Amino acid sequence: MTEPIVDAAPAIDFDLKSLPKVSLHDHLDGGLRPATIIELAAAVGHTLPSTDPVALGEWFRESADSGSLVRYLETFDHTVAVMQTKEGLIRVAKEFVEDLADDGVVYGEVRWAPEQHLQNGLSLDEVVEAVQEGLEAGVDAVTESGREIQVGQLITAMRQADRGQEIAELAVRHRNKGAVGFDIAGAEDGFLPSRFKDAFTYLAQHNFPATVHAGEAAGLESIQSALVDGRALRLGHGVRIAEDIMVEFDDEDDDAANDEDNIGLVTLGDLSSWVRDRGIALEICPSSNLQTGAIAGFGEGIESHPLDMLYQLGFNVTINTDNRLMSGVTLTDEFELLVETFDYDLDDLLELTLNAAEASFLPLEEKEALVEYINDAYDNLG
Repeated sequence: MTEPIVDAAPAIDFDLKSLPKVSLHDHLDGGLRPATIIELAAAVGHTLPSTDPVALGEWFRESADSGSLVRYLETFDHTVAVMQTKEGLIRVAKEFVEDLADDGVVYGEVRWAPEQHLQNGLSLDEVVEAVQEGLEAGVDAVTESGREIQVGQLITAMRQADRGQEIAELAVRHRNKGAVGFDIAGAEDGFLPSRFKDAFTYLAQHNFPATVHAGEAAGLESIQSALVDGRALRLGHGVRIAEDIMVEFDDEDDDAANDEDNIGLVTLGDLSSWVRDRGIALEICPSSNLQTGAIAGFGEGIESHPLDMLYQLGFNVTINTDNRLMSGVTLTDEFELLVETFDYDLDDLLELTLNAAEASFLPLEEKEALVEYINDAYDNLG
């Protein structure tokens, strides 16, 4: 991990939205504007829980905040329903980029599952091309406003379906036309990455990178399969790698166990050691992890999230939003949450951002330019 160039950690007394950010884990169908959903739903005849933008946004957040990944995923029935036409896909993708830029994101990888957008007769290639057209329109709009952003597609296969090979081939087919990586998503528990072993082998044979959802709704077995069968360069969420870490406090020192700055005597298992020592990036989404119950085994509140322990232990932690609509958050909100919960300062936010930049699927030269841009922006804060 690149060392931050900020010499001292100044107090965070300004709008964190101004900081340059990198977003690696953000679902296209989880980031729609409520007003857009309402307009597109009316055009295609889809019934929504509400036709008021404010009320609809609240419905998504309340429904997602259930502690169940299964219930969380059900909210996508409405967003996916309005993303079945070329026009709908273009609009959603364009606005997605604009909203990222408004939050200070300068590089974003947008993940989505093309196989979920074929209900109105579009082909897999046509939906990828439509999303790419929208992403490029968004980048152009941001550029015209005097700002900068770069985006790429993470082509995703649904793990409960059987189209892994087909989607892997789709991703490789579009590698020079917007696609930067591959992922599998959906119901994790009971659907190990090993189901797509042949697809991941195909990707490896074509030197195409993969990030794999693992360590969210399922535990260490899922992470192991993501690394072995999926050849994952990053772990989508990956938060449950903490289950392979043993923390012990001195029974005679009650104060030590209650000291939030003391993580005790730590022993890493073979799997967690492998993930940490090889710098495999964890795409952690704090608010979403709390909402879906991914961190239920560690405690009830956000203060129990193991991300701080992982960060202190040297894991390659990156911070993401997952689904901005469902969680009702931006990347700025997640940064503010870390500042409030774990007392993070600018040094911490810079390191987390650099982690994400270096874990991106950009070519080396572009990655180095992104790191330099972020460093310069933080340096100028002084």
